[in-house]
Amino acid sequence: MPESYPSTLKPRRRRPLRIGAAFLILCAVAGYLVVQYVTGGAGGPGCRVVSGKDDGATYEFTPEQAVNAATISAVGTARGLPERAVTIALATALQESALRNLDHGDRDSLGLFQQRPSQGWGAPREIMDPIYSAGEFYEHLVKVPDYMRLPLTVAAQRVQRSGFPEAYAKHEPDATLLAAALTGHSAATLTCDGRPAATRAAGPDAVRTALVRDFGRDVLELAGAEVGTAASPTPAAGASGDRTVTLPVPAGAGAGDGRDARERGWQLAHWAVANSSALHIERVSYAGREWIAGNTVGQWSTAAGAQGAGGAERGADAVRIVTAR
Repeated sequence: MPESYPSTLKPRRRRPLRIGAAFLILCAVAGYLVVQYVTGGAGGPGCRVVSGKDDGATYEFTPEQAVNAATISAVGTARGLPERAVTIALATALQESALRNLDHGDRDSLGLFQQRPSQGWGAPREIMDPIYSAGEFYEHLVKVPDYMRLPLTVAAQRVQRSGFPEAYAKHEPDATLLAAALTGHSAATLTCDGRPAATRAAGPDAVRTALVRDFGRDVLELAGAEVGTAASPTPAAGASGDRTVTLPVPAGAGAGDGRDARERGWQLAHWAVANSSALHIERVSYAGREWIAGNTVGQWSTAAGAQGAGGAERGADAVRIVTAR
């Protein structure tokens, strides 16, 4: 009876489809869990910056974006450029690449700022180096007459020559928050979940290498950090032994007064938090405040023993970065 075959074969034909669908679902769940672990979020992007003006402004972003934003800021301040220049650079990178170091783009555009080798921005391997690409952006920005007084989108456009000249303006609020935190102007305003990423080296040596990469040897020396023969700041002894990198920030270091030194300290502290996933940093402390990886409160807290005799704040003379075991 041939008419009975279809009814007996149909379930057997469907079984591989069901197995395949189940496999795809398992893959999707596994992929989601991996992304959540790497980005440090339980549904969130992993990092957050808030306004130091108590006006409720916030911006959330991923650990990848945090690392790139911190690098852009460090390169700008290492050149002695003001916070406004860093804001313009961050807004530009938000528009061009969403603060991701892209290996593709329109025509031959590459990197954080989507710079084109064919337009004289450098070789592809150079443009894919965030330090180089940020430096090139600033090099062109400072040549724009009166760029500090220009609207952000105008200043950015005169560097980028984009086909969408008004696009940079919408990123100014977020870039302003990031720049204030990453230049140290706003204290204790940047946090990350700090889940360790699966890539990049970890430990004090990796932290020292990254610090010199972003800030440069000379800038760290001006901040009071000791620099070893391997072109890296030497960690001082701390509560966590050789897992602690201590960056002295004495009053009067840097630009010449205590306030500037304090901003330098918060820049280094926020830089460490921004790099916490990539460099497996579990604790950062400065000026009586402390950030701890995995802290669900999502904010800097008062460090134990932060107040000394007479209520004086302790720990304001050094940034301490503790790496994971």
